[in-house]
Amino acid sequence: MGLLSNRVERSEIRPGDHIYTWRAVYAYSHHGIYVGGSKVVHFTRKKEAEGSDSSNSTSSLLLEPSSECPTFPDCGFQLPDSGVVLTCLDCFLRNGSLYCFEYGVPSAVFLAKLRGGTCTIAQSDPSEVVVHRAMYLLQNGFGNYDIFENNCEDFALYCKTGLLPVEEPGIGTSGQASSAIGVPLAALLSTPLKLFAAGPLGMATITAGMYCAGRYITDIGVRKDVAKIEVENLSSHVGRRLIEDEGSVNVRSGKPKTLLPMKRKRER
Repeated sequence: MGLLSNRVERSEIRPGDHIYTWRAVYAYSHHGIYVGGSKVVHFTRKKEAEGSDSSNSTSSLLLEPSSECPTFPDCGFQLPDSGVVLTCLDCFLRNGSLYCFEYGVPSAVFLAKLRGGTCTIAQSDPSEVVVHRAMYLLQNGFGNYDIFENNCEDFALYCKTGLLPVEEPGIGTSGQASSAIGVPLAALLSTPLKLFAAGPLGMATITAGMYCAGRYITDIGVRKDVAKIEVENLSSHVGRRLIEDEGSVNVRSGKPKTLLPMKRKRER
């Protein structure tokens, strides 16, 4: 358990683990659920959104590479109207290091972390439930990607806990997004207190304290505006429109739903 994040070896991870890797020299992290077999289910932008706005540098940073995987022919499986994708561990990491998100950490440990998006006070559900949610969402989608309200960390947190905001969120459950907003907000709110601070050190202490407090009250483990939502009922939740595929039509018509087959990029 590190002060910044929890780096692990590949041999240490198990199906159902929430893993992540740092991108762009630790500017942000990308999260996913390890489902076994060196495969990861994670959340990014929909296929049709790729390259649609080349002027948006943040969007292009978050997009996954479209090149074919030389190792796993099923790597990159993604339904056309979904941002949930299945890739191999190598393609997920993109030569980065592997980290494991921590659940059920004590409040003191949570507050001591210098970066958001590395741990939560919330408890994880059993690994088989986590993998089921991830695979279900691979076939049914997780709504539209939004960097603040519905990102890759929000996806992984939901798979692990089943918790989502019960009302339309202004910000999702992502600790990474909370930190991005919390740093400038803490500095802004602490400005009126600068007369009481003992110089730059006092100012920095106040800002750091407000930043940590802000991270704590937005953590999914202490928030009061979240509820447990079964993955099969996610389509009725505010802002979560799952994919309307042939299977969902069959459900409405009384026919059993079948999961879509795993498509291969190329045959070998």
